[in-house]
Amino acid sequence: MCEKCKGKFYITTPIYYPSAKLHIGHTYCTVATDAMARFKRLQGYDVLFLTGTDEHGQKIEDKAKEAGVTPKAYVDNIVEGEGGVLDLWKLMNISNDRFIRTTDDYHVAAIQKIFKKMYENGDIYKGTYKGKYCKPCESFWTESQLVDGKCPDCGREVQDAEEEAYFFRLSKYADRVQDLLENTDFLEPRSRVNEMVNNFIKPGLEDLCVSRTSFSWGVPVDFDPGHVVYVWIDALFNYMTALGFQNDKYNDLEKFWPADVHFVGKEIVRFHAIIWPAMLMSLNLPLPRKVFGHGWLLLDGGKMSKSKGNVVDPYLLAQRFGVDALRFFLLRSFPFGSDGNFSNELLISTINTDLANDLGNLVSRTVAMAQKYFGERLPEVQEADAEKDGELLELAGTLRQRYAAQMESYAFQNALSEIFKVISRANKYIDENAPWVLAKREESKPRLARVLYNLLETIRICAGLLTPFMPQTAEEIGRRLGNPAMDWDSLGTFGVLPANVAAVNGPALFPRIDMDKELAALEELSKPAAPVNEDPLPEPLPEIAFDDFQKVEMTVVKVLTCEKVKKSEKLLKFTLDDGTGTPRQILSGIAKYYQPEELLGKTLVAVTNLAPRKMMGQLSCGMLLSAQRGDKLHLVMVSDGIAPGSRLV
Repeated sequence: MCEKCKGKFYITTPIYYPSAKLHIGHTYCTVATDAMARFKRLQGYDVLFLTGTDEHGQKIEDKAKEAGVTPKAYVDNIVEGEGGVLDLWKLMNISNDRFIRTTDDYHVAAIQKIFKKMYENGDIYKGTYKGKYCKPCESFWTESQLVDGKCPDCGREVQDAEEEAYFFRLSKYADRVQDLLENTDFLEPRSRVNEMVNNFIKPGLEDLCVSRTSFSWGVPVDFDPGHVVYVWIDALFNYMTALGFQNDKYNDLEKFWPADVHFVGKEIVRFHAIIWPAMLMSLNLPLPRKVFGHGWLLLDGGKMSKSKGNVVDPYLLAQRFGVDALRFFLLRSFPFGSDGNFSNELLISTINTDLANDLGNLVSRTVAMAQKYFGERLPEVQEADAEKDGELLELAGTLRQRYAAQMESYAFQNALSEIFKVISRANKYIDENAPWVLAKREESKPRLARVLYNLLETIRICAGLLTPFMPQTAEEIGRRLGNPAMDWDSLGTFGVLPANVAAVNGPALFPRIDMDKELAALEELSKPAAPVNEDPLPEPLPEIAFDDFQKVEMTVVKVLTCEKVKKSEKLLKFTLDDGTGTPRQILSGIAKYYQPEELLGKTLVAVTNLAPRKMMGQLSCGMLLSAQRGDKLHLVMVSDGIAPGSRLV
């Protein structure tokens, strides 16, 4: 550990389910986690900040089938494609140290070992699940837990489920988990504790279904083929596998576990505050120090949800208002532990009031006066006047202490409030001391220099403490002050700025926004795009007789090998099991849409009585069925349970 390092700090966001484009609600949690990680780094901690994506489950499998692609191809596009998860975190200047995908090989292998260990410990047993299941939330519910017959988390319809499954003895750990929640500060805010205990533990904590057999997109249970691990075991243990637990990919477990805090949305507190500690108890592993369940951003009184059509696009807001302004707004406007009502009016008002009027105005006025009255550098300044300067110097000099106390409590809104109390006082200080009047008399120049120095030093301290929230803005303010020290130690001391500081002006940090014009522009941009017939339906073909259709032999085939055809940008060469015992070779022009490795083992449909033909010098014995709309092509995939050689009738 370095000499200046205060210790380690491990912080995580949830790993997000990549079933749809992320919205401002997801961004909220990740920006808060980023601010906390940056704060701890500023203090001198060795920080590991983890985020990632939770990529298994029935919902993903169904979405992939709808899109006509493999589940892996589906999640790859959402995570790594244009406008995907990684793009959004880059845009929002998220400083995560590690990114985990639950499809990563090392994680999959680790989950299999973890599941088997709990089974060998006697905490996982085989049975039959019969109950209610919410597919969007990947959650199992009892009848009594439903609200008006619907999922209590998302309010959507649940479905009856009955299948062979493994169960985790969650009930065995009910008393220990209740004691953890009620008698420690493991879960915050405290209101979440009452909810967990009264709604889930006291009514009787039932054993948890932890495997599925009705779909295949998940971590296989290696000792019982056909079962896949329940996604929440897969997802929760990411916090440890990403450090090297049960794998050789990383070697940070001893250093960083237990985690200092998991930031999670309140809808998944149940999994993190009840199921997660119980599974760790089962394996006799240390528990994370804290789970903090933050509130939701609400739009028109309801939680943002793509399925409800009420999401807010962070790309659009960041493009129009700037990344730092959006980050600031999210943590300035809403108490982190409570729900908050999002509106474009509030966003614009916050930018105009706090950033344009207060912070931006203070910086531009102060730097402009320093340049106007003293040119390149301030002269040596006189001693401060206790009566005239004392209040500002006291507020600025002790700001770090008040700010840190709020940050340690994850009260981001209050930490920012402390900064802006000082900024507001500095703006008032300008009016009280009237530098433009002092500049008129030569004998007042020493006092003028002191006033401007006090303002510049106050700006330095405030900018430094804004770094976790607005890293680019803080850096730009530092540049305008001549790049002074803005490390943690210097931010607790008034008077660090060199007396002969050279201030450099620049454009307005945050120009004022015309509320009416901007709201009108946002409304226009938010309107659904008019349908564009880029992919019109193809013209219908002439009718054919039933006997003619009967001549087409359509056979279920399984992909044995798949590779690109040399010197061809379009063709993939398939070796297929068609049930005859002799592999069949077919060439298909779909290389633009699939990678060969994605298709290995997939079950497709082929026309098998088509006359063979040569393509790029190689024989193609049949044709794979695809669906086409415009320039988009999707292979027709069928259930893996259909045996090769089966005929479509």
